[in-house]
This record gives sequence, structure tokens and C-alpha cells, in this order.
Amino acid sequence: MSLLPPEVSAQLAQLLQQLQSSDNNARAQAEDVLQNQWTSQQPEVLLMGLVEQIATSTNPVSRSFAAVIFRRIASKTRKIGASENMDMFISLDKEHARVIRGKLVETLMTESDRTVRNKISDAVAELARQYYDSNDSWPELLQVLFSLSQSPDPGTRETAFRVFTTTPGIIEKQHEDAVAQAFAQAFKDDSVAVRLAAMEAFAAFFGSLSRQSKNKYHVVLPELLNILPPIKDSQDSEDLSKALVALIDLAEGSPKMFKPVFNVLVQFCISVIQDKELSDVCRQNALELMATFADYAPSMCKKDPNYTVDMITQCLSLMTDLGEDDDDAAEWLAADDLDDPESDQNHVAGEHCMDRLANKLGGVVVLPPTFSWLPRMLNSPAWRDRHAALMAISAISEGCRDQMIGELQQVLDLVVPALKDPHPRVRWAGCNALGQMSTDFAPTMQKQYYDTVLSAIVPVLDSPEARVKSHAAAALVNFCEEADKAVLEPYLDGLLTALFQLLQNQKRYVQEQALSTIATIADAAEQAFARYYDTLMPMLVSVLSRENDKEYRLLRAKAMECATLIALAVGAERLGNDAANLVQLLASIQDSVQDPDDPQAQYLMHCWGRMCRVMGRAFLPYLPKVLPPLLELASAKADIQLLDDEEQIEKFQQEDGWELVPLRGKTIGIKTSTMDDKHMAIELLVVYAQVLEQDFAPHADDIMERIALPGLAFFFHDPVRYVSAKLVPQLLSCVKKAYGPQSEQLASLWNKTVDKLLEVLAAEPAVDTLAEMYQCFYEAVEVIGRACLNDTHMARFMEGVNSTLEDYKDRVKQREEERQGTTAEDAEDEAEELLMAIEDDQTLLSDMNKAYHCVFKYHGPAFLRHWEQLLPTYQGFLKSDDPTQRQWGLCIMDDVLEYCGPQSSQYANYMTQPLLQGCRDPSPAIRQAAAYGIGVAARHGGDAWTAFLSGAMPFLFEALRVPEPRNEDNVYATENACAAIAKILHFNPGAVGNPDQIVEQWIQTLPITNDEEAAPYAYLYLAELISKQHPSVLSRASEIFVWVAQALETEALTGQNAARVVAATKLLLEATQTDPSPLLVSQFGPEAQQVIRAHFA
Repeated sequence: MSLLPPEVSAQLAQLLQQLQSSDNNARAQAEDVLQNQWTSQQPEVLLMGLVEQIATSTNPVSRSFAAVIFRRIASKTRKIGASENMDMFISLDKEHARVIRGKLVETLMTESDRTVRNKISDAVAELARQYYDSNDSWPELLQVLFSLSQSPDPGTRETAFRVFTTTPGIIEKQHEDAVAQAFAQAFKDDSVAVRLAAMEAFAAFFGSLSRQSKNKYHVVLPELLNILPPIKDSQDSEDLSKALVALIDLAEGSPKMFKPVFNVLVQFCISVIQDKELSDVCRQNALELMATFADYAPSMCKKDPNYTVDMITQCLSLMTDLGEDDDDAAEWLAADDLDDPESDQNHVAGEHCMDRLANKLGGVVVLPPTFSWLPRMLNSPAWRDRHAALMAISAISEGCRDQMIGELQQVLDLVVPALKDPHPRVRWAGCNALGQMSTDFAPTMQKQYYDTVLSAIVPVLDSPEARVKSHAAAALVNFCEEADKAVLEPYLDGLLTALFQLLQNQKRYVQEQALSTIATIADAAEQAFARYYDTLMPMLVSVLSRENDKEYRLLRAKAMECATLIALAVGAERLGNDAANLVQLLASIQDSVQDPDDPQAQYLMHCWGRMCRVMGRAFLPYLPKVLPPLLELASAKADIQLLDDEEQIEKFQQEDGWELVPLRGKTIGIKTSTMDDKHMAIELLVVYAQVLEQDFAPHADDIMERIALPGLAFFFHDPVRYVSAKLVPQLLSCVKKAYGPQSEQLASLWNKTVDKLLEVLAAEPAVDTLAEMYQCFYEAVEVIGRACLNDTHMARFMEGVNSTLEDYKDRVKQREEERQGTTAEDAEDEAEELLMAIEDDQTLLSDMNKAYHCVFKYHGPAFLRHWEQLLPTYQGFLKSDDPTQRQWGLCIMDDVLEYCGPQSSQYANYMTQPLLQGCRDPSPAIRQAAAYGIGVAARHGGDAWTAFLSGAMPFLFEALRVPEPRNEDNVYATENACAAIAKILHFNPGAVGNPDQIVEQWIQTLPITNDEEAAPYAYLYLAELISKQHPSVLSRASEIFVWVAQALETEALTGQNAARVVAATKLLLEATQTDPSPLLVSQFGPEAQQVIRAHFA
């Protein structure tokens, strides 16, 4: 019986008909009525009416459509009063919602059509999600689903598990035993469809559980795996694929639960991969399942007796599965579209899997079984075997770098002959291997094997086949990107002669690749490229001056790239008048770009940026042309689509440039191509601000407000936030250079900026991004270069800092708890992920410390009152077992000492012991921070620190007596201790009871040749001793000359400080009648001698 008046039901039925109309106008009008007269005005009536349509319509298409619309309307959001946005259904009156959901469940139980029932189950799952997400309950649903799972009809049983799959969270803890039983029973169901639905539901449910709760469900795994063999025996590829995909989800979340049955599963999956009667998709899913274990449980894979050998054998076998019905590669060679049409084929799946195995299992495990095959395959008469072997080398070189880099000659001996192979696809694969090795083994390949590589690739540029010569040119890009100009210079004639020939090739893709390769060589060769300028630039200008036919657009884009990279390589002087001609051409091309998919548009943006770097201020007249399209891209909003049904999702999955993100039961489509363009545009704004400096200031205010500050909170695309954080300080710098540090313009821009920066510091959830935001903050404060934070700003800054530190402490605690409950095998598998998390935290706290440093630097004691809130946290850091935390604690204490002068003494109780004990710490970084802190206490602390400094002297000398004090790890700690003693002797001599004895000991701790900040203090004090004719220096004139000369050679001493120290040293040499010439010759090389003589001239 209907709960709605008949006329309402009739109106709704008619509306649903109109919504399905083939007439666009009629459908649009119906959508308008649905939104404005039903959804926004009477949603409970609409949803009730839709349920009744599902229940009463005799047409299954109408019932299915009503269920789809129900789900769409129920999942919309609306705002009620002052509340936040709520999902539509959960926002309804509770009684209305109870009646509607009850009716919906009735339709689920009575519907006989499988397609309609699936649509209803999706609607039920959406309501269940809303209840779960809002911590509300729908108690009768679980019982209904259990009842359905026991139905005599297999389709109904399948439906129950479909709902579980979508909303596993509805299963409450008290029902977990019943759930385990229901799953175990469903895994043995007579219907394959039910078994598969149960597998998918179990994978979703298992993924929603906590780590501890998962263990009790391990017992059902054998039953679950028993589903697989009968499906394989039936040769049903589609069903087997579904089962394997469900297992992939389980393996990602809990790979170790498979440990007792892992070897059996390995053998089963290998048998699937081998079975050529099954579909390629099915075989690739079996491969993907095995590769997932390598990703998430590499130690388990390494220990299995079959896994590595069998997987590599099957990968190599799949990699030979290419070029079917194209044995002579005629079809492959004839293709003009080089966008990989083979990406879903077996050989590509094999290559990708080899890459993952190498990266996750490492060279020690992967190389022996791989190289047991490769020599045989490379000598095989079958070209597919040779091709596969070369592609395998390309695939594993990154992951096996540490083991292969010492054996490069042997690997090259295998690869290089392939570049003369009779089969074009093998030569192509040989080029691919050399190109990949040039990237993965850089710079060793470029420094030690340049002749082998270049001598092999350059002749291939003359191959008869266009695809092969093009790929040889592409391999050269990889090699030249990492090569020094000194390596390339002798080969430039041969390289460029061959590449110029490619520019005459009939195939446009060959010309495009040749231009890219020439551009890379120009970038690497720099000034050495100038001698080819007169040959090449006219050719490029000719290409750029052609008609703008659609087929030539990419060629022109590559020509633009090449011309501007050459301009950057040879410089403005060599470019001369061509600079103006080139930018005029670029302007004309920009005017001709009309289509949104024209590749020239994106290339143009980068080309303008390069020309700005070449021309500097001379580029200013072109800025009005360049900026408008750039600003349009940079200010683009996120293009986001809410996808309602599976058809839409499938459509967007097939389109390039979209990323699909599941979010609270819905799927959101984000247009990543727009995000990439936005990122690129902001990156170029950073270039313009850096190059044009004060001349860019007129645009700074608008760009800051419209682009940079909103970009900091652009949560759809992390790279946009990162580059916006780089742009903010650059814009401030432009304004400061244009109008001055005290100007109203800078003050106004800073006032707009600082509030947004503080807001972002308090709100940013991602650790790595938050570090970027702290960097943005302290760089911005550094640009302002004076006290620029008021009391309110400092209080807000500390709120954000406190929140960040509490989150950090929670993460440390969680890691420690997880570590205690982790087996050695799990710890090995999670080590890389754990290390990355720790490194992210270290970067964050390091950048936070730099922010304190900057605030203290410009605000001094005014910041102390706010900073005091952190004392308990930093006290904990100073006592921590973690050396990084101890270092952070000492660095902040150093800042208090340096920038708060005598007022720092009120914190002496917190500082003195950590500073003294830090001098004895096994960590060089902590010894350095401790020594630096003692030095700044001497320089800035005043009399209040005298007694402490007196006691600190023995600790500083102890820090200098570590084993190998000047090795790479220890040298900065050693030099800071040396400088700290000099600071005490100079700035607070009252702390030294026996100065002559200390001076005698101190001189023996010189030289300082690395730390440019520490060196002046030590050497200027040395100059002071010379001026006083201290006996300790008069007896060491030769040694002192050498120490000073070493500091000059390494540029630890520069400018006026160097001049003062050199003047004093000359006086010492004269006073002691010491001839430095023999010392120069015996102790220093010719270049160093020249530098030192220039200083002493």
C-alpha cells in the first residue's frame, strides 16, 4: 500500500519517464524539476516515492532506474540551518528515514531480477555507509543481510555479499563470530557467483579491521583459497580473474596471513601464468598477485624455495610474447603513432613485474636466476628471446644498481652487440637498454664507459628503420642528461652530423626526437655548443616560420624547445639580435594557438621562461604578452566531478588526465592534466620573479592574492602546494627590492601573507607538505629581514607549532608500539617505509627549528615568552635516546643563546648540562651543536655565563680528541670546538684562568678549512695573537702560514676577514724571517699556489 497520495506517485512516475527521454531538452527540463521541485523542497517525499516505484513498477528498467536515482539523491549533501553539510538521507527526520529504509530493504528481499537487485543493493549500501560514517546505527540491516545470505536463491545470496563489499563497516564487533561462519559457509557455496561475491566482501571486510582483529580470521583462508582450483579447472578466465583481484586486495593489506599456504599459492599462480588457454588478463592478474607479495612481503618471497626462480622464469617467458603475426616487424615499423599500443600485452606486464621484483627483492636475490637465462636468450636464434633479454636488463637495472654497477663492463659486453642485430626490434631493445642503463648507472656510465656507449649508439642513428634510429636518439637523451660537457665535447661533431641527418627524415616523429636530443646535448654542452649555432638556428627558425598545420604542431613545439635551450646554452651575447627574432616568433605562434589540445601551448610557457633567463631585463617588453595565459593557467580551479554510477566511472577511467579517488562511498574524478598545467605555470612564475626581481614587483600583489596564497591550501595536488610555497618568498623579495625594506608596499603585502601562512601551519595535515610550509614561512620572514611578527602572530605561530609537536610525539609513540609487536620479518619488510616516515619527521622538525631560528634572529627576547611553552618538549628531546631529538634540542638552545644575549641566562638550568654532555656525545652533529652553543654563549651571553665557560673549556678539548677528528663525519664538530675556544679567549677572557697554556693547546687544534662560519673567529683571534706577538705564534710561523693558506685555498676565509688574517700573517713571516715559498711548493698544487699568492701579493 502506498504511503503517498496517488497524484504524487503519478507525477513522480511521469518525471522518471522524462528523465530517461532521448530528447536532450526534455531530459534537461526534467533534471531541473527533479532538483528544484523535489530534491531541494521535499527530499523525503522524493525518496519514499522512488522506493515505491522500485516496489510497484512492472518494468525492470524503470525499477532499476528508480534505484539509481534513489542512490544519487540519497548521497547528495545539504546544509540544515547552521550545521555543516550532511549527506541527504542521514539529514532526514529519523522517523521518515526509518520508514524509507525499511521499504527499501523490503524491495531488496522481494526483487527477483538480478540487475535490479544489484542496483537496490547499491542504494542500501549507500544508506548503510551514511549511518556508519555518522556513528549512527541501522540495527535491522545486519539481520536482513544474514537472512539473505541463507536464501535458497543464489542470486539473493550474492546480493547480501555485494552490500557487505561496499560497506564492510556495518559488521559490528559482537557479530564477528557469526560473520566468520557466514563467510566460511559462502566460500563453499554451490554457486560460483556467490563464492566470488563472498571473496570480494571478505577482502573489503578484512581491510576495514584493525591489525589485532585480523588474526582471528586467518582460519578461513584455506577455505577461501579452495575456491580457486575448481574455477581454473573450468577454464573460466573471467571468474578466476575476479577471484585473483579479491586476493590482490587481501595481499596488499595482510600479506603475512598467507604465510602457511604461500608456497601452495605460488605454485597455483605460476600454473595460471603458464596456462596459455586462459585469457591474458587472467594470467596477468595471477602475475599481479605474486608481484603484490613482493611489494608488501619481500622477506616471505625471498624465503620461499620456488618464488624467485619461478617468477623470473615466467616474467621472461611473458616477455617473449610479442609481435604475434608480425615476425619481420613490418607492422611495428609501419606504425607512426608511437604511444604504446602494447601496454596491456603480456610482454609489458612481464617487464613491469621484473622491475618490481628487482626493486623489492634486490639484486642479490634477482640477479642469479635472471643471469642464468640471459646469456642463453641473447644467443638464441629467436629474435623474441633476444629482445626479452635486453628488456629484462632495462627492467632490473634500477633495482639491482648496487650489484650491477661493479660489473658494468660485463653487462655492456652482452648489450652492445645487440645494436648490430639483424632484427630491428632487437636493435631497438639494445638502444633501450643502453638508455636505461645511462640513467640508472649515472654518472659511472658517463665517466667510465662513455666511449663504449657513444661508439655503439651513434652508428644506429644511421639505421634504415625510422623507429630504430629514433629510439637511438632517445637513448642519447638519457646518456647526455647526465654527461659532463668535457665528456661530450670530442663527440659533438659526429653526434650532431648524424642528428642533422635525422632532421631530413621523412617521418615526423624522427624529426621530433632529433630536436629533443639536440636540445639535450645543447643543455649539457653549454658554451661548447656555440660552434654549431650558425648551422642549427636557421633550420629551427625555418621550422618555426612554417604554416601552422595541425600535423606539424608537435614538431614546431620541439623546435621551440630546442631553439630556446640552445639560446640558454650559448648565452645572450652569442644570441645577439636573434633573441628579438626568436621571441617575436614565439609571440606569433602564441597568437596562432586556438585549440585546447595544441601541444605548442604548453611548450610555449617553458620557452618564454628560458628566454627570460637568457635575456634578463631585456625580456620585460614581452611580459604583457606572456603573463595573461600563464596567470590563467596558474589560477585554474580544480576540475572535479562526482561520479554517480559504474558507467560514469568506467568512462572516466578510460580517459587520459583523470584520477579517480574513492571518498566516503562516492567516487570523485579529479582532472590531473589541469593540475599539472597549474603546477607548471606557478613554477614559471617563480622563474620570472627570480630573474626579473624588482621589475616583477608590479605583478606581485595580484599574483600573491590570486595564486600563491590560495595555492598553499590547494589540497587536490601536492606539487601545486609545494611550488606555491616557493613562490611566496620570491614575490616578497621582488617587492622588497623594488620599494625597499621599510616600504608601505612590502608591509601591506606581508600583512596579507602572514595570516595565511600561519593558518596553513596550523591546518596542514601531511608531514612532508607541512615541512615545505615551514620552509616557506622562515624564508618569508628572512626576506622581510626585520621584526615583522606581532604578539598575536607569535601566539598563533606557537599554536601551530604545539599542535605539530603533539602530532609528532603521537607518531613516535605509535611507531614504538608497532615496533614492539612486530616480528623480525615484518620489521625487515617495513624498514623502507619506516625509514621514509622517520626522514619526513626529521625534515619537518629541522624546518621547524629553522623557523624558530629565524623568528629569534629578528625578534630576539620578544619571542622568549611564547617560546617558553616548548621547554617541557625540548627538555624531553635533550634527554632522548634519539640523537636527532638531542640535536634539535641543542640547536634551539643555541638560538636562545645567540639571539637573546644575557637574558638567555634565565634558562641556564636547562642548557648547561646538555651543552657540556653534548661535547662528549658519540654523534658528531650533537658535538657540533654543543660546541657552537658554548661559542655563542661566550660571544653573546655576557658575564652571567663566565663561570659556565670556565668549566666548559675541558669539555671542548675533549671534543677535539675523538678518534680521526678530521674525517668527513667529525670535521665540522672539530672545527666548531676549535672556534668555540677562540670565542671564549677573545670575548670572555675572564673565563680562562691560565690563558697562555690554553692558547698553546688551542693553536694545535688548527686549521679550520671546511666551516666558513667557524673559520673567521679562529683566524681573527690568531691575527690578534700575532699582533700581540704572543710566544705561541712566534714559534710556529711556518705552521701558521700553512694553516692560513689552507683556509684560503678552500675559501673558508674570504673577503675582509681573509685580508686581515693575511696582513697579520705577512707581519709574522717578516718578524720571524720565514720564507713561505718552499712551503707553498711542497704543500700545495699549482692552482692552490696561484690562489694563495694572489692573497699574499
